[in-house]
Amino acid sequence: MSKNKLALATVAMSTLVSTSAFAQEGAAASGGSSAAAAIGAGLAIGMAVIGGALGQGRAAAAALEGISRNPGAAPRIQTPMILGLALIESLVLFAFLIAFQLQGKV
Repeated sequence: MSKNKLALATVAMSTLVSTSAFAQEGAAASGGSSAAAAIGAGLAIGMAVIGGALGQGRAAAAALEGISRNPGAAPRIQTPMILGLALIESLVLFAFLIAFQLQGKV
């Protein structure tokens, strides 16, 4: 229990203590914001693809397992699965759109 408290205190102190990078004035504001936008765009599309792929894989696996256990329920399982897969894919496309807009700011 004390290790958890120590880890929580360490994380809290490291996030609450400001560094000199945060205290700089706007001298490098134009270069820093474009680099941050490029990094943000790369991270956004990367995490969206990984999360979408994992979510779609788990949804398909669960649906196939349910259909294999009860083949008579296939139509009642397949329709919500396809709807869920479409919604997952739409979230990935939204992340791609946001990454594309961030990339345009570079």
